[in-house]
Amino acid sequence: MVRIAVFASGSGTNAENIINYFEDHPSIKVVCVFTNNKNAGVIERADRLKILYRVFSKKELFSSDFENILKQEADYLILAGFLLKIPTEIIHSFPNKIINIHPALLPKYGGKGMYGKHVHETVVANKEKESGITIHYVNENYDEGAIVFQESVPLTDQDTPNDVAAKIHTLEQKNFPKVIEDIILKEQ
Repeated sequence: MVRIAVFASGSGTNAENIINYFEDHPSIKVVCVFTNNKNAGVIERADRLKILYRVFSKKELFSSDFENILKQEADYLILAGFLLKIPTEIIHSFPNKIINIHPALLPKYGGKGMYGKHVHETVVANKEKESGITIHYVNENYDEGAIVFQESVPLTDQDTPNDVAAKIHTLEQKNFPKVIEDIILKEQ
């Protein structure tokens, strides 16, 4: 059984979608949710779905103990709205096994500080004709890992940042679990 740990900092809609997708999967299982935010909505979702969750500090993230826990508990780390940078040591312990989703078509609108509404506001301010999602492997730099999957959605001049967010959310919900599954099954 391939074990997935999901990392999230916020409400956890993508985490919940991933948990539900793999609930009865014959060879992939979400074993834990990790969050750096003790008030994150993902905690309630994990609790309701009966998935173990752990709250940790930024300091703990950078400890060797944390890395050892991850190596014992998970085969893949999935970042679903996780806002901290993953330490280099963990990246090296999970080569091509840390997968992130970004709410834009990288390389545009990536990097430190470019997440959630900040991305959508910038996309609208720049009068982009499309936006989308990028699923990529995590490396040492924000949003610069090898791209695995992208899908775009057209935008109109009337779209607000909230409209863009809704379109992106639909793409995330539709694609993220399936792409994770494809990556894992291809490796087996």
